[in-house]
Amino acid sequence: MPFRDLLNQAKARAEGFATQHGHGHFPGLQQQQQQQQQQQQQLANPIAPPPIPQNKPISSSPAPTPYWTPSFDPSTPVSQNFKHQLGAHGWGNNELQNYTSDPINSFHAANNTLVVRAIASSGTHTSARLTSHRTLERARGSLLVVARPPAAPGIWPAFWLLPAEPFSWPADGEVDILENWNADEMNHSCLHWGHFNGEDHDKHRVVDTHMPGFADREHTYEFVWEQPEDGQGGRMLWVIDGRAVMKAGIPLGLRSMADWQVIINVAMGGNVCQGKTPADGYYDLVIRELKLCEEPTGGWTRFERDWAAAPEGHAS
Repeated sequence: MPFRDLLNQAKARAEGFATQHGHGHFPGLQQQQQQQQQQQQQLANPIAPPPIPQNKPISSSPAPTPYWTPSFDPSTPVSQNFKHQLGAHGWGNNELQNYTSDPINSFHAANNTLVVRAIASSGTHTSARLTSHRTLERARGSLLVVARPPAAPGIWPAFWLLPAEPFSWPADGEVDILENWNADEMNHSCLHWGHFNGEDHDKHRVVDTHMPGFADREHTYEFVWEQPEDGQGGRMLWVIDGRAVMKAGIPLGLRSMADWQVIINVAMGGNVCQGKTPADGYYDLVIRELKLCEEPTGGWTRFERDWAAAPEGHAS
């Protein structure tokens, strides 16, 4: 019998044996059957993706490195990082408070926080207004503050920026980062560079962010700026608790952002508070962290994404 016929017969006997006994002795056939069974099981029971390894960080964006962080250690005088602005002349707004340098109105607490305390007592109103010795110093960067403001009728806490003296207000500009009055649960992010009447009326840019119970816990406020080296034009971005809430172009003619300083104060009464007078007691603006950084949280790539998505400030 030819060899080919012998081979075919052997193959036929082997296949018949496998069919009779329900299994095969050919590795290729057995492997194919196992693969088909596995595919059927996968279709019936999809496999969930593997869990995220616990030893890897959720975010790959490191915290930005600060180029200025004032010390809030109780042994450090507030005056080391801030100038006390003094006076009870109404501050252009018919405000009630007398700003003092008394340690009762501004101090570093035992938990390494900076406290600006407004006090109302039997018709006397005292508070503090601090201006940083340090300017922003950079053509671009980020200012970040973690703070818990007070909230009450007649109380106006603020964390904001003005150009270093001497300056011309409002032509040189003003930036408001944390601002609230009369416990209205609104944070007012603002850019001002003109008066509120006539041809200046539309120069202001404002976004009000509703923050229910905002005085019950800390919030993180971040202000990001970038300008050409000549200090003309550029962009500003306001961020609260990681969410970009407002953007605005930097108007031509505004003082270079490198010249601006941080201001922290708690005002009382006045036109902005609609004449409301605070009840007797003390009202603390507590700052746990304050820093100037070369780049914003998440880096400049995130800044571009936030800029594209953030709402434009509107005329106030």
